[in-house]
This record gives sequence, C-alpha cells and structure tokens, in this order.
Amino acid sequence: MMINGNMVIPGNSDEPLSDEDKALIRSTGITALKITAGGSQGTYDETLEELGAYAKVFANNPDVFMKIDSAADIETAFATERVGIILGFEASTMHEGKTERIAEFAGRGVRIMQLSYNVASPFGTGVMVTEGPKGLTALGREAIAVMEANRVLLDLSHSDRETTLEAIKASSHAPAITHAGCAAVNSHPRNKTDDVLRALAGKGGVVGLYELSYLTPDLTQTPLSAYMAHLEHALNMCGEDHVGIGSDALMLAFDTSPESKAAWDESITARREAGVAAPGEGPMPFVEGLNGPQRMSMIADRLALLGYKSGVVDKVMGRNFERVMKQAWATI
Repeated sequence: MMINGNMVIPGNSDEPLSDEDKALIRSTGITALKITAGGSQGTYDETLEELGAYAKVFANNPDVFMKIDSAADIETAFATERVGIILGFEASTMHEGKTERIAEFAGRGVRIMQLSYNVASPFGTGVMVTEGPKGLTALGREAIAVMEANRVLLDLSHSDRETTLEAIKASSHAPAITHAGCAAVNSHPRNKTDDVLRALAGKGGVVGLYELSYLTPDLTQTPLSAYMAHLEHALNMCGEDHVGIGSDALMLAFDTSPESKAAWDESITARREAGVAAPGEGPMPFVEGLNGPQRMSMIADRLALLGYKSGVVDKVMGRNFERVMKQAWATI
C-alpha cells in the first residue's frame, strides 16, 4: 500500500482522462494521495468552486479515482486498484477566521487541513513569519478542537516551529506534517528542526518528505542522494513508525519543455509578488531521477538497497500515513 502525503493529479473537470494517462496512473502503484484545494490563499467561494471541479474529475474517471472519506475507503481503493483521493487544505484563508467553516468543509469531504500557509493566519503563524507574535492563537486551539470533532487530520507542514510545537501539544490525536524536509540536513524555513520531528513522533504523528529544492543549500534541482539523506535523517530522528513520503510533486511527470518552464517561472513570480513564496522557490518540483509515475517504487527500491527491511519500507511507503488517518478519521 502506497500513500503519498501531497501530490497533484492530472486531468481537468471537463472531460475524462485519456487512456494513456489512465495507464500511467495505474502504473504508479499509489493507493491514495492527498491533493490541495484552495491553493495558498483561496477565498471561501474560490475553494467551493475548486471542490466542485474536483468532484467532476472524480465523476469523470471512476475507474481510476475514488474520493476518500474514511480509512475504510483507503482499503477499498487498494482492493479495487484505484487511486484514492484525499481532499486537503494547505491554507486557512477559505475559513476567513471562522472555525465553523472547518466543520462545513469537513462535511464536504475535506479530511486534512492546516492552520496557516507560509504567512500568518487567525489560527497561527507560518514558516515565513519573522516579526511580531508567533505561535498558536486561542482561535487556533479552537480550530484544532473543531478539526478533531469533525474527523479532520491536522497538517502542520507550513506552520512555523512555535505554532507546530504548540499545536502538537494541544492536539488529542496524532497530527501530520504531510510534506517537508529536515532542517538538520539543510537549514531552510520549510524544513523541520529536530525538536519538531521528535515532538511529532512523540505524539504518534508522521512526517512526509518532499521533493522540493529546499533540500539542498544551493536551492537547485534536488539530486536523489540529497532526498535520501533527508529521508534517512527523518528515520533516524523519528523512528520507522513516523516517516512517510509527501512528494509535493506531480503524480505523473513534470513537463520540462521550455514552454512549461516559462509557465512555471511565471507562476513563481506571481507567488513572490503575492508574498507567499518561500526563499529560493523556483526550481521545478521534482527530484532528479524521480520525475515520473514510478517515483514511489523507486524510493522503496532505494531504501531496500540501503538495507532497510521490507517491514520498514512498507511503513514509509504508506502504512504510517494510514495509521494516523485511521485515528483522525475514526467515527466519533
């Protein structure tokens, strides 16, 4: 069973996927993955519209996709050889500071949510906040309680150190950091410090390792060796029960053509102008050697070559994420 903590799926809401794309999706071997709705600063209305578009994607492609609303759904996806899609938020702008919106969106099937993106929110501070009060707010504590009451897994990927540590302490359930790196391997605001990783593991949570340029000091396209260094550090720091994969990449392959590169660069410029981009953001989101549908299997093979036993590899590939999802989504 393979579960990825953060990916982008192919297709659009207007038409079914091509047979070629469906074959590539099946070849990934992925059982379930989390996708992001609402982006980094989506409004309430924009997010509702995007959730509607995703619903059409699932409806147009029932032979390859199924929406995940419970841990049992993950088992169904596995048994029927489809990819389970977990709806999630990276930002909190769509809540507009109203914790009742958390319950509303949970009712619409959003099963994973964050307290903030890279900037500050009414719930807490993100990794790019350098001035002013930092940490979990009183409203943020209320937000966590509402998430837990509505079967939502708390994700702390974009929260800063203070907010993350306070949120872990405030949580009744094991939270997740669905996509991040390790600050001890490369110091960057989006990478998590060892005390955060230890606290997450101590609460039973899971950290998913991403493929972004923040894994290396020069902030260029990440080599596979650097990715594995972060993955092994996380395993050493957290233990085999608390590490997963959260690629933060395309499910299939990123188009590296000049036209695609120009469009990507334009999107990065827009993020910088909006003030939501992290330092060094720019290189295409993939690790060299992993840019394709077999990325998860390739990571599993590399772990095996490094001497990790099959039971450990199974946990990292998906069983750890499945465990925290089961706890967060348990019927109350």
